[in-house]
Amino acid sequence: MEWVLGILVLLCLAYAGVCLFYALFQERFIFIRFRTPRKFRYRFKGAFDERFIIASDGAELHGLYFKAKNSRGVVIYFHGNTGSLRRWGKHAPQFTDLGYDVLMPDPRGYGKSRGEINEPVLHSDAELWYTHLRERWSESDIVVFGRSLGSGLATPLASKFSPKVLMLETPFANLYDVAMHYLPILPYRLLLRYPFRNDIAIKRIKCPVYVLHGKRDNVVPYGSALRLYSLIPSNVHREMITFPRGHHSDLARSPRYHKLLKRVLA
Repeated sequence: MEWVLGILVLLCLAYAGVCLFYALFQERFIFIRFRTPRKFRYRFKGAFDERFIIASDGAELHGLYFKAKNSRGVVIYFHGNTGSLRRWGKHAPQFTDLGYDVLMPDPRGYGKSRGEINEPVLHSDAELWYTHLRERWSESDIVVFGRSLGSGLATPLASKFSPKVLMLETPFANLYDVAMHYLPILPYRLLLRYPFRNDIAIKRIKCPVYVLHGKRDNVVPYGSALRLYSLIPSNVHREMITFPRGHHSDLARSPRYHKLLKRVLA
């Protein structure tokens, strides 16, 4: 029986080691960041400029502002967890072609944005960018768009303010769902410092909500998006747009995707 006890001890130590590793290095799994030198010059089609704002703790935040011809509104676009604006800026034309400016900020540690990272400060930064837009635009002209991890910033932001609409592409109810999808044996509710509780924020939403998700998404479970959708208040206009063959990063290849954008942003 001693060998059985020895194996159990080793398994417990291994489990504790995995938990400790995740607790210490979870940022590297959640935020796959790529820094960009401050002197780097972006090259995208159409007119755009760089925006820098200073957060309350002194951190310098960076974003790109893409301009539409005869713009009738603006989209604040919170991108996914991988890459920076060097990658995500190419998505701006899907909105500028419809007559909407686009503000696309890089979170701290991404691109040219600097500063120490934690979840509360990320939400504070998102509100700062929204306030920056309100210097020119009324809330009825602002569309909040969250892509994947960006939904974790877009949803609480839209629940706190009153934008024209909230659009969520491949969102999750919370990051516990996503983590459980990959390794369901860890106690994430004890370990995870970035839960991004969309499931709580969505209950306070007042503007129309559109949720887009692919059934074949192997990054964010489709079921998590369905659960998030079910929590939207019944008195709020909501639509769940499912792409039966859609994966995590290919929804924009479908004509239905662009028809929806055209309908919502008309």
